[in-house]
Amino acid sequence: MTQRLQAALTIALFKLLAALPYGVTARIGDGIGKLLYRIPSRRRRIVLTNLKLCFPDMDEDTRQNLARNHFGHVLRSYLERGIQWFGSAERLGKLVELDTRIDLASCAEQPTIFMGFHFVGIEAGCMFYSMRYPVASLYTKMSSPMLDEISRMQRGRFGAEMIPRSGSGKQVVRTLRAGCPVMLAADMDFGVTDSVFVPFFGVPACTLTSASRLASMTGARVVPFTTEVLPDYRGYRLRVFEPLEGFPSGSVEEDSRRMNAFLETQIATMPEQYYWVHRRFKNRPAGMAPVY
Repeated sequence: MTQRLQAALTIALFKLLAALPYGVTARIGDGIGKLLYRIPSRRRRIVLTNLKLCFPDMDEDTRQNLARNHFGHVLRSYLERGIQWFGSAERLGKLVELDTRIDLASCAEQPTIFMGFHFVGIEAGCMFYSMRYPVASLYTKMSSPMLDEISRMQRGRFGAEMIPRSGSGKQVVRTLRAGCPVMLAADMDFGVTDSVFVPFFGVPACTLTSASRLASMTGARVVPFTTEVLPDYRGYRLRVFEPLEGFPSGSVEEDSRRMNAFLETQIATMPEQYYWVHRRFKNRPAGMAPVY
């Protein structure tokens, strides 16, 4: 199958999903995800390993139920990209509630780094923000050039500047100094370069230092945000918090600890929505055995 045909079929599928009522798409994704959880797979093993490491005192029934619900959330998040990528701005706007502790218009007046986290609703929150305010967003290129091109174009369709994560430092600095806020997420394991090992639920986790380093270089404030998938298929809530005080501190290790500690408090409010399918502990400190 040619890439052009693959792209056409992918776009057609997402447009079909965008045409369905949100609740129907969400229910389909949730059902498929929970069915797939019944099948032994590498992803299921990763999820259960992460949960055992982060919640060692959780009983097995609770852990299995949490993992099953997480699979439902992950699969529905993939299908909901149809609405996010191809639905109208008006429709997407009606699906997202905004709860902000800061005046978002002020982001044009002082350098601002929006520090996000990989909850399943992050895509909806970022796109909702880009409909209302100028913003740039760091993204990780996909392995498929065809899917990468589609995702980059659709994520930026409301005007967001999409900046590839690799080799992005100078471009991000220029963007911040030009008065455009930047969204980034530093809670995944992308290797030991520009990372430090700090605790995540008490387990050493290879953690990117990008937010700390960029804030030090530009004087930007660091503003955490999360996007929650609301119950009863009501949509999403984008929550923007107060800027982190004393961040950066002058120590990338301390800043990374603070970031992970903040993330832990947010996971406690919606544990099934965090992206446990990622190999968060892929890299380990010297002398520590692999976990996957």
